[in-house]
Amino acid sequence: MELHFNLVQSAALALVLLALGEWARNRLSFLRRFCFPAPVIGGFLFALLVLLLRQTHIAEIDFDTSLQSPAMVAFFTTIGLAGSLASIKKGGKLLLVYLVACWTLAIMQNLIGIGMAKVMGINPVLGVMAGAVSLEGGHGAAAAFGPTAESMGVQGATTVAIASATFGLVAGSLLGGMTASFLVARHNVSIPERRGVRGAMATAGAIARNMATGRGPDLSITVPEDKPESVSTTKSKPGLDYSSLLTVAVVIGLVMVFGMALGNWISSLTGFALPDYVGAMIIAVVFRNLNDKFGWIRIDDETVSLVSQFTLGFFLTLAMMSLKIWELASLAGPLVVILVVELLFILSFAAFVVFRMLGRNYDAATMVAGFIGHGLGATPNALANMDAFNAKFGIRSERAFLIVPLAGAVLIDLVALPWIVWCLNWVG
Repeated sequence: MELHFNLVQSAALALVLLALGEWARNRLSFLRRFCFPAPVIGGFLFALLVLLLRQTHIAEIDFDTSLQSPAMVAFFTTIGLAGSLASIKKGGKLLLVYLVACWTLAIMQNLIGIGMAKVMGINPVLGVMAGAVSLEGGHGAAAAFGPTAESMGVQGATTVAIASATFGLVAGSLLGGMTASFLVARHNVSIPERRGVRGAMATAGAIARNMATGRGPDLSITVPEDKPESVSTTKSKPGLDYSSLLTVAVVIGLVMVFGMALGNWISSLTGFALPDYVGAMIIAVVFRNLNDKFGWIRIDDETVSLVSQFTLGFFLTLAMMSLKIWELASLAGPLVVILVVELLFILSFAAFVVFRMLGRNYDAATMVAGFIGHGLGATPNALANMDAFNAKFGIRSERAFLIVPLAGAVLIDLVALPWIVWCLNWVG
């Protein structure tokens, strides 16, 4: 039996699966522990059902995923709108050092992936899919770049990227805090004083939990225990309203139009394939920083974050539920070898290079936990790793919780995405 879901049916199914994924994550502790995104939970489980129906010759199901592309472009536009270069000043020189480490990792992940793919006798584009696309980029980039690779004739690219991203998600969660603890013991790192930190630790835990569950950072201010009780414990913030949502929607729409036009123009001029979402992100970064300087309009960051969360969830669920998992069978062996080599590299790089670059202290160890978290998985994994590591010693690393989210969620893409695009054109 052949079943075809049209555009509306496919979109509705994606929303239902996204909601089911959120429901499952809120109720199963191991899903929260490893920071599994809701789209991965709902979409991947449905993809397994599709595989079961196909392999048992009961039914073959296909979907109309036309809405995946515009939702994907909208998501990367919101990433660009969050890319204020002024934020670099907040982290100082240490943020620049951490960014250099992140950019180096992205470059090396692709080079390792390409080299290992050639050694294993598979298409080197699949090495890129198992490199920075899925590891630095996570499931979002995997679902975004997979179709681009498949348009180059590389069958199974999306499935390889999603599988690699899932491997990285679990490995990054398991090994981040473990590696940081090893470094503290190995180098006899001194732990800062514990006085007056319980309130800060509660805030750190709330931030990590909210980021892991997709609710965004908790912006409430927790008063440390040694502060007077008369001090206000919360800071009121304006709620989401129609005006702010409309403003952000208009900006996103216009940036998408000009960004896609930029991508098409560059492609026609140079013959270099530039995906629509990369052009949109470039325009968004330029607009955001010009708007910061000249103050043309007010862009509410919370509204941008909400739109980003929804568009990511929607397009990623569409991508996950339409996965053709059976295409992975012939690539399983080479893929495992590539991912093991990638894993050994990031652990060695983090322990022997990044830790030393960042100062070989408690802040550096905390950032190593975050570095492994988002270097193999995603920013929520990084925050969860750092929260668990800091909770072990009862001390929150303020620098780490400022620098890692800025670098891992936004600023890394300034180099990683162009590098991925260049590699795809180079080997594809």
